[in-house]
Parts: sequence; C-alpha cells; structure tokens
Amino acid sequence: MKKHGILNRELAGIFAKLGHTDQIVIADCGLPIPNGVTCIDLAYELGKPSFKEVLAAVLADVAVESSVCAQEITAHNAELWQHLESLALNTAQISHEAFKQQCAQAKVIIRTGEATPYANIILQSGVIF
Repeated sequence: MKKHGILNRELAGIFAKLGHTDQIVIADCGLPIPNGVTCIDLAYELGKPSFKEVLAAVLADVAVESSVCAQEITAHNAELWQHLESLALNTAQISHEAFKQQCAQAKVIIRTGEATPYANIILQSGVIF
C-alpha cells in the first residue's frame, strides 16, 4: 500500500504515465466533460472536495511546468485567481469557450465538488530533471 501522495488508484496510475507536456484538468462540478476523456469524479457533496484541496494534492504529486485557466476567473472568482497567482504556476488565460475545447486533449479530468465560478485549471506536466 502507498504511504503518501495520491492514494486514488486511478489517478496514481494516470499520473505515473504522464510525460512532458501531457495535460490534466482539475474541474469544478459544472465543467462539461468532453466525450472520450477519462473523468475521475471525486465530488461527494456540493463544495467537497474543494478545488484548492485537490489542486494542492495534485501539485504535491505531479511536476507542473505551466497551467491554463479561463480569463473570466479574474472578474468572477478573484479570490481563486489570487490564490492561483500566489502558486506561481506560469498561468496563461484563454476564453472559457477555448478552455472547454482544450480540455478535450487532457489525459484526465478530475472533477471536484467545487461550486464557484470558473474554478477550473489545465496543468501541463513538466519534468523532474
């Protein structure tokens, strides 16, 4: 049995297979999931687990070189945007429509119970060397 890191067996397996520039998405409970993209649904109650909790766990387990979020986050969820900026994730912003289209390229979408606007991020895998 694993002693630390992501314990969810599906997520741990997907993370172990990530290569440089592969993308994963952490999503709120309202983001549409594109056909053909694996979705690991962690939501068990509205707001739980939170976006921030899941993001922190993923960042502790996966090398991330950059990220993408919807530009609408700055006006509609300023508190979360400030949190993301504080993490120094080299975050680009694109329209929410473009964000949803880019999600179709993700290796996995991790659905949280988050219920605040635009609480979604695409993380691009980095390398550990």
